[in-house]
Amino acid sequence: MPFAAVSKFLSYVLRHKPEDIGLVLDSEGWAEIEKLLTCSNQAGQPLDLITLQNIVRESDKKRFTISDDGLKIRAAQGHSTKTVTITHTEKVPPATLFHGTATQFLESILRTGLIAGDRHYVHLSQDSKTASLVGMRHGDVVILKVAASEMHVQGHMFYQADNNVWLIRHVPAEFLYPIPSPSI
Repeated sequence: MPFAAVSKFLSYVLRHKPEDIGLVLDSEGWAEIEKLLTCSNQAGQPLDLITLQNIVRESDKKRFTISDDGLKIRAAQGHSTKTVTITHTEKVPPATLFHGTATQFLESILRTGLIAGDRHYVHLSQDSKTASLVGMRHGDVVILKVAASEMHVQGHMFYQADNNVWLIRHVPAEFLYPIPSPSI
């Protein structure tokens, strides 16, 4: 199976629906690698340890983390399953962060701000190019500049996932500024 398809499958089961293959995640999102391999293969999704390690190592977005002891794996961020509540340490954000989205959502976002929806957090990038790549998945891209340091001063809590994606529960509209998308 192609690398991208396996990565997409792993995102699905490690972020959203582990129960679809009989997998159980702990509250920090960890799954035992041996159990993941067994459940994947029993569900008709061929997966072996070498393929799994290659996906974790070679993924440009670093979506997955293997535990220090090499026995567990988790998605770095993006969970929608209610059983996972990763304990992140609050961090002071850089002055500005970015969020990429589709132009079709801009009017609504400028009214309500950025909300996590089904996920636990809104995801923010440290640079506009990364935000643009993320936004491209949904249509014509618009980049939102987030006044992160101003938000932090006002008491909003920021976190950073294992893969350096910045996380926050909500970004009120008054901290968002649309900017031109960089050329990719």
